[in-house]
Amino acid sequence: MSTQDTSSLRIEWGEDRVHAVLDRPAVRNAIDAAMVDELHELCRELENDPRILILSGTTVKGKGIFASGADIAQLRERRRHDALRGVNSQIFERIAKLPMPVIAALDGYALGGGAELAWAADFRIGTGNVVIGQPETGLGIIAAAGALWRLKELAGEPLAKEILLAGRQLNADQALEARLITEIHEPDQLIDAAHALADRIAAQDPLAIRVTKRVFHMPREAHPHVDELAQAILFESQAKFDRMQAFLDKRQAAREKKNAQQQQETDR
Repeated sequence: MSTQDTSSLRIEWGEDRVHAVLDRPAVRNAIDAAMVDELHELCRELENDPRILILSGTTVKGKGIFASGADIAQLRERRRHDALRGVNSQIFERIAKLPMPVIAALDGYALGGGAELAWAADFRIGTGNVVIGQPETGLGIIAAAGALWRLKELAGEPLAKEILLAGRQLNADQALEARLITEIHEPDQLIDAAHALADRIAAQDPLAIRVTKRVFHMPREAHPHVDELAQAILFESQAKFDRMQAFLDKRQAAREKKNAQQQQETDR
């Protein structure tokens, strides 16, 4: 993998995946305008050359942290026109719409904008140190970068309201129980686990993955018609013929092996 460093991100490029590390340890990986710009550039590259994206945070004073939220110093100075620009909401939406799946590997705090970045991912795994929540109302604002609707879809209305209206923060076990994360790993095994998940995704047909992700997020009224159109495209792909033939060949080989073993037992 090749490595690229920017002012806010450390990016490792692989053949079928990219690992981007949020890297602003002095401010607990707070998401500022520079990081947003660099994430936009990363998205531009992944839109042109689709690969799986793994997002994680750096270590702060020996402890992992995903992102403590938006940069409060910058947020304090933002005004009405800044809110209408949707600085964070637009980059999180762009990440959510990337062609290939996004994996958020969470360690330590994922708060505010950090949590909203995690909600935008397709998969969330974590460590036992995870603390995730939306403290925006305590700062006199709302969680306007996706949590108000993504969190309800992910966790259901009652828990979403506890998090958004009552300031509840979840630890790793609570997040796992709510299926807001799907795996818990030791901190030193988290990135390996993210790559293992990426391996499982990469083993699938890339075009089928891209089509599945796009169709999955279509509104209910679009189904089943869009599913049928998408399937019509995939039914003509060479990968479909190759993969199905490989499956049939493997099954035939297994049958022949089983028959040969049975014949050997009969001959004894």
